[in-house]
Amino acid sequence: MGKSKKGNPKNPNLGRSLIKGQNKKRRNNGDDMDKKESWLHTSEVQDGDDWGRLNLKSVTDSNTLNDFLETAELAGVEFTAEKLNVRIVGVGTVTGVLGEQDKVRIKKLQEENKSFITIPRRPAWNSSTSAEELSLSERDVFLNWRRSLALLQEKKDLLLTPYEKNLDIWRQLWRVIERSDVICQIVDARNPLLFKCDDLEAYVRETNKDKDYIVLINKADYLTEKQRSYWLEYFKTLNTKVLFWSALLETDIEETKETDIKKEISDLDLNELEEDSDMEEEEVESENESEPENNNIDISNICNTTELIPRKTLLKYFRTFEKVVQKDKGDFVTIGLVGYPNVGKSSTINALLQEKKTAVSATPGKTKHFQTHFMDESLCLCDCPGLVFPSFISTKGDMVLNGILPIDQLRDHVSPTTILAEQIPRTIIESTYGINIAKPGEGEEIDRPPTAEELLSSYAKMRGYMTSSGLPDCPRASRYILKDYLRGKLLYCFSPPGISDEDFIPCRITDSRIQERFTQREEKNSKMGEIIYTSEVDKDFFAEKAPTVHYVIPTGAAPRQMVITDANNEEIIINKPWKKHNNKNKKEKMRRIIDKKNKETT
Repeated sequence: MGKSKKGNPKNPNLGRSLIKGQNKKRRNNGDDMDKKESWLHTSEVQDGDDWGRLNLKSVTDSNTLNDFLETAELAGVEFTAEKLNVRIVGVGTVTGVLGEQDKVRIKKLQEENKSFITIPRRPAWNSSTSAEELSLSERDVFLNWRRSLALLQEKKDLLLTPYEKNLDIWRQLWRVIERSDVICQIVDARNPLLFKCDDLEAYVRETNKDKDYIVLINKADYLTEKQRSYWLEYFKTLNTKVLFWSALLETDIEETKETDIKKEISDLDLNELEEDSDMEEEEVESENESEPENNNIDISNICNTTELIPRKTLLKYFRTFEKVVQKDKGDFVTIGLVGYPNVGKSSTINALLQEKKTAVSATPGKTKHFQTHFMDESLCLCDCPGLVFPSFISTKGDMVLNGILPIDQLRDHVSPTTILAEQIPRTIIESTYGINIAKPGEGEEIDRPPTAEELLSSYAKMRGYMTSSGLPDCPRASRYILKDYLRGKLLYCFSPPGISDEDFIPCRITDSRIQERFTQREEKNSKMGEIIYTSEVDKDFFAEKAPTVHYVIPTGAAPRQMVITDANNEEIIINKPWKKHNNKNKKEKMRRIIDKKNKETT
């Protein structure tokens, strides 16, 4: 397109005309398929099974309108909405902090209706069932299950965790249960009953009565031996097999071994390392073979001990199970790992494999589909995506503190922080962060817990987290404190039923071993850029040089000297020729120029 002399287009409407002409031609002459695809409304585009893709996005916390639309889509119902006075009425959710009377009332209702909390069952099928028939029957079962839970919430006025509402995620669980010989449900040691689904064990027995079911209590290093003994006695009354395990502790042990090996390698000469490489490999193999497997724990009595189970003992215990499901190929035992998001399923697999095979993240829902990992020819581990099972809960603040809801998507920071301040004593918070929380005012109870504003304001001021208006940034401070709670820096462990808090001691200053772990990890993160040298030549080449003074001597007359000191406090004499000018009559010359200008002006 040409331009005029002023730089403007000659015909500025030409581009618009061409676009309108193409759109008009497409509407008039395009075939029916092109018209249909070009003029679809956004509400008519479905990004699901119609496109041949598996929708594995976890859906837990959603509003009432989305729940209504998802239920209508599952039921295959078409409806027409008119623009009238429409008001959506949903179940009220408790977002604040409950009083003591409300806690007792809700606890009683939860115990009375505990048997109604179930998980969806996969409908029966055989080789003659088509894929379409099975998909429809699964949708019907899942829809009826969601309706039953909705009625329970509405009639009994109870609050459930935002359980998984995506059918494809539950299909992953069904397949893991069907192909596994042993179902291992992983729970968090700080609140095992919240993360343990009682109906899951019943469903495993319904699938095959010969299948085994065990509970693996991860992060058990947060508990003392006395606290583990309380939980062991409680699960014995339920006839449930329990194992105490810490995936993070096993990972730290392996990382420490690798660091020690790298340090030893860095101290050796490169030539000696190449000559003795074969001998070192043989020594490592002999050490692994002769390494003890914790003789204090008997495999037959492993479910009756309060000690933390090491990696080799746990693998040896898994190999004791017999094969139940007949498979076409191989004769290996499959261990299915299921549980809530962020309880440590992927971390457990990485610790057992001694290699990072699955992605690990603090955000719930990192694993999207089940994965199988072979330890050897006789043992296979099957990692199931994290599932939020339906269970009773008091407030959404409890869900945030237990890692069910992601902290980064938090909108109300007051509720979880208030619950945290009620659980963790003031002295422990102050000693952990080195802050002074405001004391209760006149007329208030001396022993009352600090409010969320008092705690967050003190932490934000100490860290320098301020808003643009000069006030403490409480939402930002809450995210840091809540993440420390999830990591165990602020430790609170729930007691089993029938055990008082005075005997269980739910809150204490984090164990020295756990504090040492945090220190080691911080040092490791700070040394990520450190280079491990394999020889003195490399060390000298990459060594940091001492800072020196850099200067350029300009051309000039007789130099002048200047004495400076470098980083090693040594004196350096520098010639400064730029301080001596060649023109001795410079002042006289300038005087003449100024006098000449003054005469011209007069």
